[in-house]
Amino acid sequence: MASPPASSNPLTVLAPKRKTKKKQFVQQKVEVFRASDSVLSALMWGVSHSMNDLSQVPVPVMLLPDDFRAYSKLKVNNHLFNKENLPGQFKFKEYCPQVFRNLRERFGIQEQDYQHIVTCHGSTLLPQFLAMYRITVDSEDTYLLVMRNIFSHRLHVHRKYDLKGSLVSREASFKEKEKELPTYKDVDFRNNMQKVYVSEEEKEKIMDKLNRDVEFLEHMRIMDYSLLLGIHDVERAEREEEKDMESSDDEEEDQSGPSPVSAFSSCGPSPEAIAGYMNSFKPMGLGEFDPYVDVYAIQSAVGASHREVYFIGIIDVLTQYDTKKKAAHAAKTVKHGAGAEISTVHPEQYARRFRDFITKIFA
Repeated sequence: MASPPASSNPLTVLAPKRKTKKKQFVQQKVEVFRASDSVLSALMWGVSHSMNDLSQVPVPVMLLPDDFRAYSKLKVNNHLFNKENLPGQFKFKEYCPQVFRNLRERFGIQEQDYQHIVTCHGSTLLPQFLAMYRITVDSEDTYLLVMRNIFSHRLHVHRKYDLKGSLVSREASFKEKEKELPTYKDVDFRNNMQKVYVSEEEKEKIMDKLNRDVEFLEHMRIMDYSLLLGIHDVERAEREEEKDMESSDDEEEDQSGPSPVSAFSSCGPSPEAIAGYMNSFKPMGLGEFDPYVDVYAIQSAVGASHREVYFIGIIDVLTQYDTKKKAAHAAKTVKHGAGAEISTVHPEQYARRFRDFITKIFA
């Protein structure tokens, strides 16, 4: 992919710095990024570097076509410096930096919080893509697409459904690790007599978002997407907390609870990331959440028979109805008959079936 002309891309003023094939490092005076995985550590380093570069570039008044073709590249040669934390050599490539910065702004994510399309400013169930990178370590490329998590960082999800609107028999995903939550399917949702207990007002808001999003996916000839539904059971969480409190009576006071830092132990955060987490933490009651953080979360209706919090978002939105899918549709139609329900259908039929099923999930 050719770089855009210098006159049309404000990021090119930094090009000499980013395209330097060899960089000299000096002793760092701050804590460096740490991660057990070399790709993850390179990503963390690259994101920090990218955010620093972007902070020095004015936000454009409007995005231009060249911004959707722009990218920045960086090659780092550490030799043996800091080898415990970063690969000796790696490459970092960021795609469309100004475009993704614009998306992050629309989704209400501040740049400092981000360190660790949609024109309706986040009022959507679609995935919120925040950035895209390529990390090259040991001559192996890894592509990473960063998106906002549908589930919460503090409210545990007790049940999880992947709903497509197809009642074709599909096994629930019990092949995952024992400690992971199984993903149930459409048939399980129906057989378990599961319902989503929200108010009529909330139901109207959800369906308004869903109809608008599905209309967009249908227009883009996308199919095979799902509604990811996570359910936090408030009463179950209360029982679990009471049990934890009873067991903690026998422990020392200094071991009464995990350190907030432990939430990041698997990826080794920077001190700034930890500070941002601490600043954003607010004491909340059971079943409470910050709607500006958990943008996919919805409370169950007041007085509902089930006290729950629902996390609802559309996922798997990258499958186009191409020649391969058309062939699969034709083959399954021949095998099962024209009147049989099959999973591979054209976008219009898929959208209609998806809408009909989701409409019926509410109590």
